[in-house]
Amino acid sequence: MAFERDGIRIVLINGSARPGNYTGKALAVVADEFQKHEGVTVVTLEPGLLGLPLPGVDPGSEAARGFAEQVASATAVVLATPEYHGMFSSVIKLAIENMGFPSALRGKPVALLGVASGAIGAVKSLEALRGVVSHVGALALPLSISVANVQQVFDAEGRCLDQASERHIRRLATGMMEYVHGHICPAVTLERVLREGLTAV
Repeated sequence: MAFERDGIRIVLINGSARPGNYTGKALAVVADEFQKHEGVTVVTLEPGLLGLPLPGVDPGSEAARGFAEQVASATAVVLATPEYHGMFSSVIKLAIENMGFPSALRGKPVALLGVASGAIGAVKSLEALRGVVSHVGALALPLSISVANVQQVFDAEGRCLDQASERHIRRLATGMMEYVHGHICPAVTLERVLREGLTAV
């Protein structure tokens, strides 16, 4: 589990490549909430813009290696996807395919965020994505955030127009931080004590 001495590193992955996408707008709210926490570094990755290869084409490419290294260095990861035809996006699938084997997600807590234009939200895509995340050995956190009728939730500039939806989205970040502080930080501290021979106070 990656954990920097000077803080926590959260990697956010945007599963949409469409200009001005709503997934990115929702992810920006998550990023803002994470940045309220002291000692947290937030990195947003746009795999749709990185030139990642298709599965089996060039797994050793510079783009694939760099992307996997960014994910591997994270304390925790947020995967965000639009729902297309009842499924998560091809961009998210491509991102997961380029995380190496064993996956750079293995052993990491992963929070899931989905947006959709329909009234039922991204429930179907998040259920499917949870299965994939678990399959590669990551820990999918229980609280997945689904944003329904997303065109009505954000304006063209990315402002959230609905306070209840904004609180819902921000809960993803606070839930992740609760998990990190409750499970990862104590484990890392104990490991350092044992490794470095320090005396616990």
